[in-house]
Amino acid sequence: MVIKRMLSILLPYLLFLLALFIWQRNLIYFPVKQTLVRQQELVERLNLELWPAKENYLGLMSKSTKRGDKGTVIVFHGNAGSAINRVYYFNALERLGYRVIVAEYPGYGARSGSPSESGLISDGIAIATQARDDFGEPIFLWGESLGSGVVGGIVHSGKVPIKGIVMMTPFDSMANVAQHHYWLFLAKWLIRDRFDNLKYLNGYSGNTAMVTAEEDQTIPNRYSLNLYESLQCHKRLWSFKNADHNSLPLAPELPWWQEVMHFIDETEPVIGE
Repeated sequence: MVIKRMLSILLPYLLFLLALFIWQRNLIYFPVKQTLVRQQELVERLNLELWPAKENYLGLMSKSTKRGDKGTVIVFHGNAGSAINRVYYFNALERLGYRVIVAEYPGYGARSGSPSESGLISDGIAIATQARDDFGEPIFLWGESLGSGVVGGIVHSGKVPIKGIVMMTPFDSMANVAQHHYWLFLAKWLIRDRFDNLKYLNGYSGNTAMVTAEEDQTIPNRYSLNLYESLQCHKRLWSFKNADHNSLPLAPELPWWQEVMHFIDETEPVIGE
C-alpha cells in the first residue's frame, strides 16, 4: 500500500519533469513576434531601420546616426519582447558618439527561427562579424539579462575582436538562476540552455563594466556578484539601490551611461578604479 501510494505521487512528478524538459524553452524565451511589414512600420515611426537590410535583417539601427566616431555598440537584449522595445539604447549611447545596433534574436520580432543557446550565440557571432565588416573597429558588446549569456558566448568564441563589454543585470549561469526559481523541479540538472558565463568569461582580459539592480528578484544579486568576483580583468561595478530587474534608471541624460562607456573604452586601465 505504501509503495503504491509513493508511486502515485512519484509518477506524476516524473511525468511533469519530462514535460518541463521538453518544453523548457517556453519558460526561458518570451518573444514578441510580428510580420516583416509590421516590423518595418514600427521602425519607420522611430526613425530606425532594419540592418543590414530589410530582408533577413539582424538588428535595428538609427537612420540619423551612422558615423559612430567612437565605435559600434551591439546590444543583446533580454528574454522578453524584442529589439523594438529597447529604443533607450539609441537615445543614451548615440549622444555619446557611438553607433548602436540592437540585435534581434532568431524567433523574435520578424526574424524566423527558434531561440536556443547555441543558436543565439552563433547568430551573435555573425552579427558582430557583420558589424565589424561594415563599420570596422572598435566593437563593444552590451548584454542585458539573457543577453549577458549571449555576450559571454561571443567573447568565449574568440572569433571577433571585442574592445570592451557591459553586462547589465547578468548571471553567473542560467542553470543557477533556474535552480533558484525552480528548485523543486531539479532545474539545474534539467536545463539545456545553460549560458555558463563563469566558463565563457574565464580568462577574458577586456574592460568589463557590470550594472546591477540591488532589489533584483529575477536575477538575484548574488548570481551577478558571483560572476563579477570571478572576472580576472579590468572591471568596475555600478549598483543601483531601490531598483529591480525592470526598473533600472534608463533616462539617457543620466551620467552612468557615460561613465560605463568611458570605462570600457579606456585603452589602458586606470589605477585605482
